[in-house]
Amino acid sequence: MPALSTFAKRVRQLWHGADLALVGQRRERRMRMLASLVMVVIGLLWGLFFSLNGYWAIVVMDGVIILSGLAVFALTLRGRGRSANLILFGALILVVVASALLLDPPTLAAPRASHLYLLPMAVGALMAFRDDPLWLRYGVALFCLLLFVGLAASVWRPTDAHALPDEVRVVGSWVQGGVSMVLFFVLLHILQTDTAERSELDSDLRAALRERQFVLYYQPQLNAANRVIGAELLIRWQHPQRGLVGPGEFIDHAENTGLIIPLGQWVLEQTAAQLRHWSDEPLFRDIGLAVNISQKQFRQPGFVAEILALIERHGIAAQRLELELTETLIVHDMEDLTRKMNALVEHGVRFSLDDFGTGFSSLSHLKRLPLSKLKIDRSFICDVLTDANSETIVRTVIALGQSMGMTVIAEGVETEAQRRFLADNGCSQFQGYLLGRPMPLADFCTFVQRHNA
Repeated sequence: MPALSTFAKRVRQLWHGADLALVGQRRERRMRMLASLVMVVIGLLWGLFFSLNGYWAIVVMDGVIILSGLAVFALTLRGRGRSANLILFGALILVVVASALLLDPPTLAAPRASHLYLLPMAVGALMAFRDDPLWLRYGVALFCLLLFVGLAASVWRPTDAHALPDEVRVVGSWVQGGVSMVLFFVLLHILQTDTAERSELDSDLRAALRERQFVLYYQPQLNAANRVIGAELLIRWQHPQRGLVGPGEFIDHAENTGLIIPLGQWVLEQTAAQLRHWSDEPLFRDIGLAVNISQKQFRQPGFVAEILALIERHGIAAQRLELELTETLIVHDMEDLTRKMNALVEHGVRFSLDDFGTGFSSLSHLKRLPLSKLKIDRSFICDVLTDANSETIVRTVIALGQSMGMTVIAEGVETEAQRRFLADNGCSQFQGYLLGRPMPLADFCTFVQRHNA
């Protein structure tokens, strides 16, 4: 039952938009989940109906719909939006085209109507793939429109063996025409609303950068002796109307629009300034700060020079600055990544691999990169005591990190039992709500004084 409880919790979090980038993205994910459930229900109902009437070719298509719906739902839960969208649109295009050619060939009595669904699908593709490369976003939409034109202008069909009777299709033409046009209107409205929201967010973010509306929160990182050895910096947006806004509401948009570069520069500047301030205080001079680095920020040609200039300008010890990379980043352009990392490591900068185990990195990547720390993702920590697979993964990551000379830190530690398990298996550093939530600078300083004095 704990596994079922965890699954239900993740479904609720996703449905309510926890940790999603934008209001539009929350809507898009909810719509995808709803679409997957509708696919399963419709597939079951029509599959039962047509199996009772002996239309086995249609039953096969209903089976495809059901399996695709389940795959879309599972991939959405795992946060793999692009894969879910590709399966969703691939299955829908296949079913619509097959229906139009096999079940719904045009006759004098009943015109073809199944192809009308390709119009709302084209609009849906513009929303579903909005954060993907342009060739994918517009390619899927244009493909739907080309199929619509081809089916609307042609009477060709491979066979009439599976065609539904005209009396059924006459009624169906009106129903499908009405439903497709309603879907088309609804999706156009959502697309327009989403565009307006994203434009407003973009404008607000640019104003926030100009007016310095961002603040940094510090989440403590403790060692086995319960002493604070560092903190991960987490950005918050002090919005003038909405109050304190979490990074899940704006980071992805900043990444997609390029605003993440000036935002990341500001975070690094604030981090270096704080490290310099602490260097004169005995209680804080050994505290390190970890900063998340985005893909676009790291790929800037002058990234290495910028970091080194920052360290020199503020006169800080480079080893107190830790740059966190994600697994997604390290699978792209390994040569450039390795070159930049080595250049910074030579000057003392430390690197950690964030959310280890959730991406696509391999042992070959790990052995090539000068990493000093592995962070075990919270998704493994949350059920490490109840799920055998998570337990095995956590033990393996700890052993792997130790064998490669890296420090292993577990994030998302929420119970004393989790911390005890991790410590017993060799994990030396911990981060999570059990130890301390993200907090403003003043509260973090008090926290350090309480634990390290």
